[in-house]
Amino acid sequence: QVQLVESGGGLVQAGGSLRLSCAASGRTFSSYAMGWFRQAPGKERKFVTAISWNGGSTYYADSVKDRFTISRDNAKNTVYLQMNTLKPEDTAVYYCAATKVLTDYIHDYDYWGQGTQVTVSS
Repeated sequence: QVQLVESGGGLVQAGGSLRLSCAASGRTFSSYAMGWFRQAPGKERKFVTAISWNGGSTYYADSVKDRFTISRDNAKNTVYLQMNTLKPEDTAVYYCAATKVLTDYIHDYDYWGQGTQVTVSS
């Protein structure tokens, strides 16, 4: 069992930056690949980015590539999402999730955080 808690969301103007954190409980965090998803009001939850268990591989949705960066610090049981050049269309609840293998398929993720709100104003 893995418990995930996101933090760092908030209100930011277009063009600004935010850094989200996802803190994991348990001593098995390093064995999981981690992903970030987001869900805007009235929309389906969508894949944003993912990182392998050792940080050696990453994958990004086209909508955030070159603007967002995922990273992890296994010693701190934490995964991060650095979001730069934010756009109003980035507004959503952001969720971190854990999976046994690097994937963008939402149903492969076994554990989920509660989400953190990111609002980008124009």
